[in-house]
Amino acid sequence: MTSRVVPWPDKRLRTKAKPVVQITDDTHALWAEMIQIMEAMPGYGLAAPQIGVLQRLAVVDCSNERGQAIRFANPEIIASSDETFTWDEASPNLPGHSAKITRPARVTVAFMDHNGTPQEQEFTDLWATSVQHQIDHLNGMMYFERLSRTKRDMFLKKIRKTT
Repeated sequence: MTSRVVPWPDKRLRTKAKPVVQITDDTHALWAEMIQIMEAMPGYGLAAPQIGVLQRLAVVDCSNERGQAIRFANPEIIASSDETFTWDEASPNLPGHSAKITRPARVTVAFMDHNGTPQEQEFTDLWATSVQHQIDHLNGMMYFERLSRTKRDMFLKKIRKTT
């Protein structure tokens, strides 16, 4: 199942995903597959471009017990805190590598839920980090692009040595 994850530097990982117009049976099937892939990794979230689908769809589950995945279509951050949260982020698209990324500790996200209903929800700490990480993927951005130029250059040099 995780074989569907596209490897970095696949161009789809650098392409902005297209908005979802409506939630269909295909959307539900894709979300279900994404949740299976996320849980098999194991990970806290997955965006459709990570499996080669350029739609603004993502799933996030940072719960301890799992099975609490939130399905997002067209998520957009509409508010964020000045307070920050740092987490060692990684991606199945670039296995074996991670970097400490600092992001807002709280974000409010507008999105269409699994029923196609517009929602606004606040997320904190790890949930907020994962949601922001997935939105970055939807915008064609990898987590390491959030590093300072020097740290990013060192990170990419290390990747080139190991791949």
